[in-house]
Amino acid sequence: MPLSSSEKLKSDPGLPQSQRKRRISGNNHHHPDRKRAREELSPVIKSTMGETAPKRANFSALSPPNNGFTTRSSPLIHSKQTGGSRKLVIKNFKAKPDLPENYVQQTWQRLKDAVEAIHESRRIQYSLEELYKAVENICSHKKSGTLYDQLKDVCEGHIGSQKRQFTGEKTDSLSYLKELDRCWQDHCRQMIMIRSIFLFLDRTYVLQNSLVSSIWEMGLDLFRGRIISNDTVQQRTVDGLLSLIHDERGGDVVDHSLLKSLLRMLSDLQIYEDAFEKKFLEATDELYAAEGQRLMQEREVPQYLAHVDKRLKEESDRLLTYLDHSTKKHLIVTVEKQLLEVHVGSILQKGLDNLLDENRTSDLKLLYKLFQRTRTGLNELCQYFSAYIKKTGTTIVIDPEKDKTMVQDLLYFKDKMDHILVDCFTNNEKFAIAMKDAFETFINKRLNKPAEFVAKYVDNKLRAGNKEATEEELERLLDKIMVIFRFIHGKDVFEAFYKKDLAKRLLVGKSASIDAEKSMLSKLKQECGGAFTSKLEGMFKDMELSKDIMLAYKQHIQHQSDPGNIDLTVNILTMGYWPTYAPIEVLLPSNMIMLQTKFKTFYLGKHNGRKLQWQPNLGHCLIRAQFTHKSSSAKELQVSLFQSLILLLFNEADEFSLEEIQAATHIEKTELTRTLQSLACGKARVITKQPKSKEIERGDKFCFNSEFKHKLFRIKINQVQMRETVEEQTTTQERVFQDRQYQIDAAIVRIMKMRKQLSHNLLVSELYNQLTFPVKPSDLKKRIESLIDRDYMERDKDKQNVYHYVA
Repeated sequence: MPLSSSEKLKSDPGLPQSQRKRRISGNNHHHPDRKRAREELSPVIKSTMGETAPKRANFSALSPPNNGFTTRSSPLIHSKQTGGSRKLVIKNFKAKPDLPENYVQQTWQRLKDAVEAIHESRRIQYSLEELYKAVENICSHKKSGTLYDQLKDVCEGHIGSQKRQFTGEKTDSLSYLKELDRCWQDHCRQMIMIRSIFLFLDRTYVLQNSLVSSIWEMGLDLFRGRIISNDTVQQRTVDGLLSLIHDERGGDVVDHSLLKSLLRMLSDLQIYEDAFEKKFLEATDELYAAEGQRLMQEREVPQYLAHVDKRLKEESDRLLTYLDHSTKKHLIVTVEKQLLEVHVGSILQKGLDNLLDENRTSDLKLLYKLFQRTRTGLNELCQYFSAYIKKTGTTIVIDPEKDKTMVQDLLYFKDKMDHILVDCFTNNEKFAIAMKDAFETFINKRLNKPAEFVAKYVDNKLRAGNKEATEEELERLLDKIMVIFRFIHGKDVFEAFYKKDLAKRLLVGKSASIDAEKSMLSKLKQECGGAFTSKLEGMFKDMELSKDIMLAYKQHIQHQSDPGNIDLTVNILTMGYWPTYAPIEVLLPSNMIMLQTKFKTFYLGKHNGRKLQWQPNLGHCLIRAQFTHKSSSAKELQVSLFQSLILLLFNEADEFSLEEIQAATHIEKTELTRTLQSLACGKARVITKQPKSKEIERGDKFCFNSEFKHKLFRIKINQVQMRETVEEQTTTQERVFQDRQYQIDAAIVRIMKMRKQLSHNLLVSELYNQLTFPVKPSDLKKRIESLIDRDYMERDKDKQNVYHYVA
């Protein structure tokens, strides 16, 4: 390192003796201390080779002041005397010493020999410290430019000589690349050693001249200009690299370190993008374009998706292993385009339905993950997903042969789609909305029927005989049913059938759980509002009030002189809450008529102004019967009121014909046939039929079965359950249609009363916004005409399509 003249003094035997000594300014009096100071400031210089040598000048210490050396004298020695202190000051040389003759040429020759030894991998004759000092001395005497040019010429000559081995006879591609990589590695190692020797030149001259490249950059420029920029070398190098990558994509094992080194070379030489990347991306595009077309025809969609995922991982590994990071975006986009984006429609059309049908969640996850990489993939997947739901759901709803399992199939299908949406499509909001719209579309393609079957499905699950599920499972099932219910437009149809079935469950006592019934009612109220469930809530209130009335009635009977031996239970139903039942007149035994009269007198005595109408078709009885068989001498029969009327006839005789039974009971013919079938043709045959058959015909004879036996004491004889007749369905639907007409009329009047004047199209638009059930424009037009005929509104005299409200 150069030493400041204020710190040390150095001498050189090549200079005159008078100049080897520094002058001491200050007091001229001789003093022993000053003599000792002169002796201490005369160091002995050792040669760079290790042994003691004659003193010589260190030219780095003779640099001009702008090299970091101060021209001001500084205090060096402070000595304390009894009489006071004295200051010793050392000054710089007044004249700069000249270099010895031929010093620069001789020094350069030594440096040149060292550079050539490095190029030829020989041992350097001089130590690196001595060479570094030599460079420092030359640079300190403003010879840096010449030294830089000489060094550049030597390096250029050496690199030029290396070029011939790469432009000569062709060898195989792999050997060529290995030789080029060896040459590059040697060049880098050599330039590092050369720079360490010429480091002073690199840190002074190069930094002070912005137009001059550093020694390392100079080496890169020379290697690029003399070797790589050659068309033959560059083409053979790039072709060889592309060939290796192509082989690796084909499954061969290649030398990753060789690829990494050469691609780093191209990147360091700043020709990676122009020389390699463009051709690499073109080759990638061609390869995967052909591969995508071929594999789409040869493989099924799951196998193709797995292959695409594998290819993407391989390319990502290449980016991590040897490709430059700047290639990542273009490479991945190219692979995604040729293997995915071009084939999005074909993949969905060919394989999505199968994946959804077979519930292949892992493949669907992969499909969604891959399509996220494309611009339009998720949008098209969402459209195909929605189309699949509509198509599959329509087959469930439309086919009459699947009516029995419609609701169960819908629940299973909804669970399946929910699972796919959450697990495979990451609960994507757009997919969730598309699924909801798809369900709402297909479930309303068949008017009224889905609502009817959902109501019947709920009835089946809430019946007392249903022991398939626990309370928790039943609650979860009701929640799932409500999801299906939300998609239905004709909710009034559901209400009509649900109310009819609920009435049967409450009156006959077949409800599995009152808590479950009220839970379902709460769900309906939350979904549709209080107006929707007001009548259903009224039915439950009637049942509770009936219990209180019966308690009061039983207390009233106990205080009478003749309470009777028949226990009567009556349910008081408010006509507006319950389904409409046609009045039926039957002949009751005198004791039953007497009980009815007593209750009627009691009830009307407490509730003046009310009217009671008995509904025998909803009644049921518990009858005690005596049989001659020893094991079945006494039994209790749980039967309907119609069944009890027929059985009580056999207290008077053992045999009756069909006509006699009908005359004695006045039961309607169809109902009588069903009742006789349940008593004579069912599992518990308490009466016998002649002739034996399941059909009831005119002239059939019925006898009391005295030999009847059964293992149970109390036997429930179920009425023969007939499918809901066409007439009953038609009646319910007509009642719904009539209620809809009332709602349409009310909506029209409400709108016209508020708007006073409105055109036909605007009125229809307002009605569609307010009505909660599907309705045809023709039906709306009929209701408008009906209101015009009834003077609720009138047409404009000049514009026939404009209506005015009539107050």
